[in-house]
Amino acid sequence: MLDTPRIGVIVGTTRENRFADAPLDWLMAIARKRTDARFETVDLRDYPMPFFEEQGSPFYVPPANEVAKAWGEKIASLDGYIFITAEYNHSISGVLKNALDYVYAEFNRKPATFLSYGGAGGTRAVEHLRHILAELQVASLKWNVTVGMTEMLGIMREGKTMADYPYLVESADKMLDDLVWWTATLRDGRQGQARIAA
Repeated sequence: MLDTPRIGVIVGTTRENRFADAPLDWLMAIARKRTDARFETVDLRDYPMPFFEEQGSPFYVPPANEVAKAWGEKIASLDGYIFITAEYNHSISGVLKNALDYVYAEFNRKPATFLSYGGAGGTRAVEHLRHILAELQVASLKWNVTVGMTEMLGIMREGKTMADYPYLVESADKMLDDLVWWTATLRDGRQGQARIAA
């Protein structure tokens, strides 16, 4: 168990009344039933970084900000990622983009997938996020979970829960199966490369 891959579920919005907590709790309940990976929440509320104004890109210079260092250490400790992302004006939240600007090597050659919500299921935010992650050398995966306005309004206005939409469980299972495979495979590749370099 100690050698199983570690996957971080990154909550990409920090608003007080964010919707993200509903899909987060639902997804973690599904993920924690698995024995082939360890899942942990990485909440950007716990990493309140200022707007990126470092002396240089993290590609060249590690950040000086202490919270940003802690954020980078957390990302480096993980082998794969699930981004829970809202859609803000057809893109990701500013706080998520800012957090990604503080890291580089910590994400390299690791996989990521997405649970998105909002207009069009948050898919436009995911497409922007894929472009950003490509620059960080992250392998973004095909299978993800999209929560549209029908589900969101059912939860927010009608007292429903994520469990009232069983087709989302099918999407989540497929997403997690794919992510765990890629996470283990890329981790093996990174470890093999490290052994060769040593």
